[in-house]
Amino acid sequence: MHEFNDEVESLAHEILAYSLARLKDNPPLDGPQTPEELFARVGNTITENGLGGHEALKVFTDTLALACISTDHPRYLSFIPSAPSEHANLFDLVVGSSALYGGSWLEGAGAVFAENQALRWISDLAGLPQTSGGVFVQGGTIGNLSALVAARVHAREKYPDVSRWVVACSSEAHSSIQSAADIMDVLVLNVPANSDGVMTGENFSQSVDAYLAANPSHRIFAVVATAGTTNLGIIDDLDGVGQAAIARDIWFHVDGAYGLAALCALSVRPLFNGVERADSFIVDPHKWLFAPFDACALIYRNPAIAKKAHTQHASYLDTLEDPNEWNPSDYAIHLTRRARGLPFWFSLAANGTREYSSAMQQTLDIAQHAARLVTAHPELELLYEPKLSIVAFKRNGWDSAQYEAWSDKLLADQIGFVVPSAHKGEPILRFAIVNPWTTEKDISDILATL
Repeated sequence: MHEFNDEVESLAHEILAYSLARLKDNPPLDGPQTPEELFARVGNTITENGLGGHEALKVFTDTLALACISTDHPRYLSFIPSAPSEHANLFDLVVGSSALYGGSWLEGAGAVFAENQALRWISDLAGLPQTSGGVFVQGGTIGNLSALVAARVHAREKYPDVSRWVVACSSEAHSSIQSAADIMDVLVLNVPANSDGVMTGENFSQSVDAYLAANPSHRIFAVVATAGTTNLGIIDDLDGVGQAAIARDIWFHVDGAYGLAALCALSVRPLFNGVERADSFIVDPHKWLFAPFDACALIYRNPAIAKKAHTQHASYLDTLEDPNEWNPSDYAIHLTRRARGLPFWFSLAANGTREYSSAMQQTLDIAQHAARLVTAHPELELLYEPKLSIVAFKRNGWDSAQYEAWSDKLLADQIGFVVPSAHKGEPILRFAIVNPWTTEKDISDILATL
């Protein structure tokens, strides 16, 4: 099983040929199948003697792969898609085949060095000091949780007599914030957003002050502002919230899993003013910075705080406790980790930052074009003028069942993948445009079905 023999070499050529074809050709949209349908086609794939590499690959390419929607398809516009660059995808093969370990400097110094340069580019875009730093984690949920754990550890040192810890966030915050609070057993203070869906510094200040006046033994240890909500792409008042948080000695975390990627686009950079005040923030390169799954950049203003919160101690780890070495395992809730930031680093190093800015602007331009088409459509209503690349709208007169039926048919006809969402209790549609392959024609063709 661990011998590189003639059969494995032949299989390697097949896998590389499949991978190259997948990279060069327009990806298929495809779609899910039921467990019963899949079992009828492939049966039990785990057997005592094995299928052999060639047959197992055939099972995947001919059946299983076709039951997976291609997130890099230019008409995959649901959730937040992924659109890895060719360089990033190719280098993911290198990372996988190299058995790299990305948890410590001792074992993966070259990989960690490269990842840290990619993190430095993001940190510089945000305006954090040169002493900032962080780590690539699995996704935004782990990134937000890790940052909030560090924030609470830091707060406990300063405020040891608190009876209940609280994290504040907008009523529009990502679901991962509530999940993190549940895991940490802390309360959530939901700050009401204004009529535009924005958490302002004024609303945050009023909510915090009123809450603490009513609950003097509680302590708000962190506030999470969102830089690009998943549903509508709304950006909180980062500057106002940041100033108010600093004035109250509250950790300021920015969840920019989707939106902060646009820091590299000059046209929208002012929308993120205030992020430079953050004690921590996240952005997912696998969402809108053209990296493959999974890679979330988690960056701290003062990494020493995160290191104190997250470093694991054991006799077999003592050899890693060199204060002059950067061990990524020390900065989040993980120990074992793949060097998941390397494909992003490679693409960034190969293409240059100017190319990233150009690709980002292209998706922003397509979003503006889509908004104009929606506005001109006689049956559609634009819900929110897009600040970033999410275009939310509704079809006049439709109920939830009609949205679902339309979405199902759109995928069945292999025209596109757009699932309904909801806003203020009503069903809506939304385009999440993060793929530079998405064209004006792609948008027009989908809207023509409405």
